[in-house]
Amino acid sequence: QLKLVESGGDLVQIGGSLRLSCATTGFNLGYYAIAWFRQAPGENREGVSCMSNSDVPVYADSVKDRFLISRDNAKNTLYLQMNNLKPEDTGVYYCAIRYSYRPCSLLRHDYDYWGQGTQVTVSS
Repeated sequence: QLKLVESGGDLVQIGGSLRLSCATTGFNLGYYAIAWFRQAPGENREGVSCMSNSDVPVYADSVKDRFLISRDNAKNTLYLQMNNLKPEDTGVYYCAIRYSYRPCSLLRHDYDYWGQGTQVTVSS
């Protein structure tokens, strides 16, 4: 069964940190590019960060120097460490993967498999 399950979303104060996890089932993650997207209420889903299967990361300008994407291929799990959180980081965060040896993409339509999402709320 092919599955991606996110966890780690929570309510956090401004300036706080969270670590999101995405456990995958049925995939050999080492062959896949990975990504995190987020969707705020009433907004389109936007790419936050991605990493190619050769571990080259890409970050959206809005999260550069605050977020860190990583992967553990042995555990078939991807992570997103989020630091210095801001209210505009609030949204549902989704993990996504695609079978690819090319540089990763922050475009939603480039990804084939998605998790169900986890809520992150940043509040004062």
